[in-house]
Amino acid sequence: MDAVRAIDVIAEVVRDARPGETPARLCAVAEKLLPIVGASVSLRSSGMPIRLAASNSLASYLAGVQTTLGDGPWLHAYRTGAPVLACDLAGGRDMRRWPLFARQATAVGVRAVYSMPLGSDDGLTVGTLDLYRDGPGDLTEDELRRAQLLAAVMTLALTTLPREESGGGEEAWLGGLAAEHDEVYQAIGMVMAQLGVAADEASARLRARAFAQGRAVLEVAHDVISHRERLDGD
Repeated sequence: MDAVRAIDVIAEVVRDARPGETPARLCAVAEKLLPIVGASVSLRSSGMPIRLAASNSLASYLAGVQTTLGDGPWLHAYRTGAPVLACDLAGGRDMRRWPLFARQATAVGVRAVYSMPLGSDDGLTVGTLDLYRDGPGDLTEDELRRAQLLAAVMTLALTTLPREESGGGEEAWLGGLAAEHDEVYQAIGMVMAQLGVAADEASARLRARAFAQGRAVLEVAHDVISHRERLDGD
């Protein structure tokens, strides 16, 4: 599929979409344009990735794994502002770079992950588009161009789309997502107070507890602020 055809497919998918629907639609169309089994998009906020949308439950799960671990291809793409192509998570350099994430990914049948930074021309990166493949291998030049085109459209959607009307007034369409993650930041603050540690260490301890229990960070954060769990025994 050439670039012109890819643009037509993307345009058809996002046509008539409300702002809040666009990220999920773009994740879904990624499966049509690329040799992948899932796609997810995450934003970076106050040191924590926020899972925004995914094309299916597999992609949603792996986005959550990267959030819980605080590591993975997405973090390197976010930090460098350049695509990160992890072409074989079952062996070699990619497995050694992210051993915990690689183990989780391969356990559910994913062998490669391609992380595309979402950013602007001034070098600001706001998140990543992550593409999951069930077999090892690199992207061809044409496939990489399609992935970068999707990332560019996703960036445009996240940074320039108008706000939606909600109830009696106008609110940012990402507002609900940010509110959900307020619990994580509140939990980090409580861990800082309990242990007398800095925010980075408190965040790391929260993720470590979630990983050890096989739970999402948001679940553990909710238990911390509800006083059902303390991290001072870590």
